[in-house]
Amino acid sequence: ERSNKTTPVSSFILLGLSAHPKLEKTFFVLILLMYLVILLGNVVLILVSILDSHLHTPMYFFLGNLSFLDICYTTSSVPLILDSFLTPRKTISFSGCAVQMFLSFAMGATECVLLGMMAFDRYVAICNPLRYPVVMSKAAYVPMAAGSWVSGSITATVQISLAMTLPFCGDNVINHFTCEILAVLKLACADISINVISMAVANAMFLGVPVLFIFVSYIFILSTILRIPSAEGRKKAFSTCSAHLTVVLVFYGTILFMYGKPKSKDPLGADKQDLADKLISLFYGVVTPMLNPIIYSLRNKDVKAAVTNLVGQKHSSG
Repeated sequence: ERSNKTTPVSSFILLGLSAHPKLEKTFFVLILLMYLVILLGNVVLILVSILDSHLHTPMYFFLGNLSFLDICYTTSSVPLILDSFLTPRKTISFSGCAVQMFLSFAMGATECVLLGMMAFDRYVAICNPLRYPVVMSKAAYVPMAAGSWVSGSITATVQISLAMTLPFCGDNVINHFTCEILAVLKLACADISINVISMAVANAMFLGVPVLFIFVSYIFILSTILRIPSAEGRKKAFSTCSAHLTVVLVFYGTILFMYGKPKSKDPLGADKQDLADKLISLFYGVVTPMLNPIIYSLRNKDVKAAVTNLVGQKHSSG
């Protein structure tokens, strides 16, 4: 039926939660508040990591990158999500959809690599503390962060180019809040096996490899911590890793829950599944970036002290 419709698609319609109008107002307020917390929390983390000289270390350089990435990631999708709550069946242009999809994919892939780099930083700090200043010099950690951004952008360019060169000649309704790549691929009126294979390769590279790397790093980290003779020393060593480990568990746990659960074959169950998928993607796209600055602020004495000093300086200057 789709192949008979030869008119190329020039725009897409985002369904969002239009099938659940009662939820839209509630979620509009919730997502707006969360977005404001994301902006405030991550901007504060970036400012303190720049302004406080005590935080001019590789760990906080990576953390500043993570905060900037979370701001970019949410800004690429949240305004569109908020607009979809106000405008039923929100229309987005073909090129606008491609840009939004690229930004979301690039930021997600970059975060996967960046969390792996942060795990390596913690591994060197705990397992080889004497060599830490040499191994994690500025000449090392700046290219590591830059490599995360470049690799994420390259894989996004490949995936989005493959997706947007497919023919879209019929159904243009995306059953999602945003131009999520899997939802867009379902609308193509051509064979998408190459896209599926390339996505599988990208997932292995940007999900599988960093998860394995982080897992191995933490095995070495935990074995080193357990060999520390004093309880105070063990507690101090673990506290430097706990924030990163918590962020990793939240980030990857949500992704695995989103893509690893079985799909419903019952038509009525499928509708509930679609709603569940959308709400889980909201959690992944909004709650995780909101939790990152909260986790790092609550579990890190250095950040708390830096924020306190920054606020105190503002008050004294005022």
